[in-house]
Amino acid sequence: MTIDVLSIGAFPEATNAELANRFAITRHFHRPTPDALGAELKRRIRAIATEANRGADRALIAALPKLEVIAIFGVGTDFVDLAAARERNVPVTNTPGILTDEVADLAIGLVLGLGGIGRAIADRGAALRMRVIYSGPRRKPDAPYEYVADPVELARRSDYLMVACKGGPETRHLVSAAVIDALGPNGTLINVARGSVVDEPALIKALAEGRLGHAALDVFESEPSPSPELLKLPNVIVQPHHGSATVETRTAIGRLMIDNLSAHFAGRPLLTPVR
Repeated sequence: MTIDVLSIGAFPEATNAELANRFAITRHFHRPTPDALGAELKRRIRAIATEANRGADRALIAALPKLEVIAIFGVGTDFVDLAAARERNVPVTNTPGILTDEVADLAIGLVLGLGGIGRAIADRGAALRMRVIYSGPRRKPDAPYEYVADPVELARRSDYLMVACKGGPETRHLVSAAVIDALGPNGTLINVARGSVVDEPALIKALAEGRLGHAALDVFESEPSPSPELLKLPNVIVQPHHGSATVETRTAIGRLMIDNLSAHFAGRPLLTPVR
């Protein structure tokens, strides 16, 4: 039986080829509105394969009556309406672990949360004889670094503040104006997480006024178009959100995304479900 899958985003050629080999694919580079999909197609689609920064919103999920699974190409879930998926009993998968080393290497390259990527960054920093401290919602029992619960205090004690946490409402503007001021004129903010985690207007103002020394950013609050005011500043390094963009890593991400889809339709347990 042919299985119709809505593909959203730009995947590696190997991923596109394998998707087309296993499923009937309808491709959209940007997340489509329900009106952009024909009525017959909406009735046929049983899965969404989507880049993490494209996601699937409530309107799209609601418009697909036969939707069974959403597979994310990447780790972030903040552009997928998880509540809408849960209401429909639609499982969501992502691809954790694969991009950890690539993103950590970029973060160290920008020179300088302790999740998977954050821990890899910290280990690299320690190898460079940096003194590593970290913050997060809770202490990591296996982390050999000092835990600082308050982000403002963490920033006050840091020369480089590395942001590597998940996005979404619970971390929106976690790096606030107060955190930025605590980092200070000799400090550097590095963000490889999500643009929403940093209060970008406060960041721009602090950089322009010299209250923050430097920033190195792979993500932006207004992606895919960074603020023009940010790009004018001489004390900012910007990257086009490509921390995981090696051919090998993106191909591996695509393989896991497809394997999750195949597991679902074969009646096997999902490899990496979002909890």
